[in-house]
Order: sequence, then C-alpha cells, then structure tokens
Amino acid sequence: MTFYQFLVLVHVFSAILGLGPGFVLIYVVKQAKTMTELKHAYSIRNTLHKFVMVGGTLLLLSGLTMGILNPYLFRAGWYIAGLCLFLIALAFGPILLSPRAKPIKELLKNTGADEIPATYYPLAKRLFFYERIENLIFITIIILMILKPF
Repeated sequence: MTFYQFLVLVHVFSAILGLGPGFVLIYVVKQAKTMTELKHAYSIRNTLHKFVMVGGTLLLLSGLTMGILNPYLFRAGWYIAGLCLFLIALAFGPILLSPRAKPIKELLKNTGADEIPATYYPLAKRLFFYERIENLIFITIIILMILKPF
C-alpha cells in the first residue's frame, strides 16, 4: 500500500466517521417527547458531534494532503468545488449553528419542568433548517467525490 492509498483509506473512513453521524443529529432530538428525553437526546447529539469534529478534521487534512501529493487535483473542478463547499460547511458552525444552538442549550439548562416549552420548537426549527442545508452541502460534496463530473 502506498502512502497515497493509505491517505485515500483514511479519507474514506474519515468521511464515514465524520459525515455519517452528522446526518442523524436532527433525528436524534426530534424523537423526544418530554424535557427529560430532550435533554438526553441533546447529550447523545453532543457525543455524536465529537465524531463529526474528529472525522471532519481528518477528512480535510487527508484531502488537502492528497492534493499536495497530486497537485493536478488543484486544477480539477470537482476537487476545488468540493473543497470550497467543505470550507463553507465548516463556517456554518461558528457563524450559523452555534448562535442558534446557544438559546436551546440555555433552555435545556434552565427548564425544570418535564414538558418541553413551546419556545423550544421555533428555536429548533431555525437550527435544523441550517443543519439541513449543511447536510445538502455534504451530500453534494460526496457526489462530487464519487462522480468527479468536471
């Protein structure tokens, strides 16, 4: 196995580890019916998010390293488009997702009753909207990596 083949292997496993759990983050919490279940679901979601962070970091590093080893990739449209989309998706965290998750975290911390407050639903709806857009970006990247259309 060459070093480049090893990087491809790392890249594929990183995609599975980093992107796979990201596609279910919304659905983990949507099943909750009580505040106790919701708090537990967000706890599970936070654990899954660690996999997303590690996998995503390895994905970026392995992809860039493959580009450095094979500079022709930096002239391939699918590679540049995928890299740009990945960086946009990466920016979603601090710019769009974190500010929308912060009020939900406060709500989870400060709500003692077992009924989910009505104020949670519009907050979650806004957060999940941007998470779905991010998931579409990742699906687009996967399609670009597989098909290499241009």
